[in-house]
Amino acid sequence: MSRVTSAARAVLFDLDGTLIDSAPDLAGAGNDMRAARGLAVLPLAHFRPMVGSGARGMVDRALGVQPHDTEFAALRDEFLQRYEGRMTQETAVFPELMPLLNALRDLAVPWAIVTNKATRFSVPLVAALSLLRGAATLVCGDTTPHAKPHPAPLLEAARRLNVEPGHCVYVGDDLRDVQAGRAAGMSTVAVRWGYLGAGEPVEAWGADHIIDSPMDLLKLLALA
Repeated sequence: MSRVTSAARAVLFDLDGTLIDSAPDLAGAGNDMRAARGLAVLPLAHFRPMVGSGARGMVDRALGVQPHDTEFAALRDEFLQRYEGRMTQETAVFPELMPLLNALRDLAVPWAIVTNKATRFSVPLVAALSLLRGAATLVCGDTTPHAKPHPAPLLEAARRLNVEPGHCVYVGDDLRDVQAGRAAGMSTVAVRWGYLGAGEPVEAWGADHIIDSPMDLLKLLALA
């Protein structure tokens, strides 16, 4: 495994699919919508690939309704309300992430969360999972005027950490994470354990590195 070439002074993480497995609760909200309409529950595997697309992907998977459909806005709002009511029931930190975060703490490498999830959901969710204790900062989808793949959220996180973007590494499980990281001038790391979407394979995203497990990141950063 090749190492990140520039000296990494901070690590930024995407949230859903990178740090936490939120698919069960997101899918659960979609299935709650189906149940309310007398429809059969669908398996988690049906929803999982589209978790990175948020409410848009979940409403499509649950009811086959897309943003151009007239009923989409109301269904999106219903989905978000249902998700907010259950978002900590089954969501959990990926098992190997806590050892990685503990190692970064011990090595005095600051890390932060940059997510497209709105503050309304991100703050209580991260707090419930005790991640905020270790995160140096949390930048949400509505923190800056633009969300990923725009680089603005990543640049805001780097500013808060007082670290030059070129000395930051952004780790994520979606093409938009790689696009945002590259646009921000950061090294990009794509993770295979995330949701990965239904588009091009992870190898086609143009990430600087691809890793199979969280602890591979320490080797990549020349910290282990």
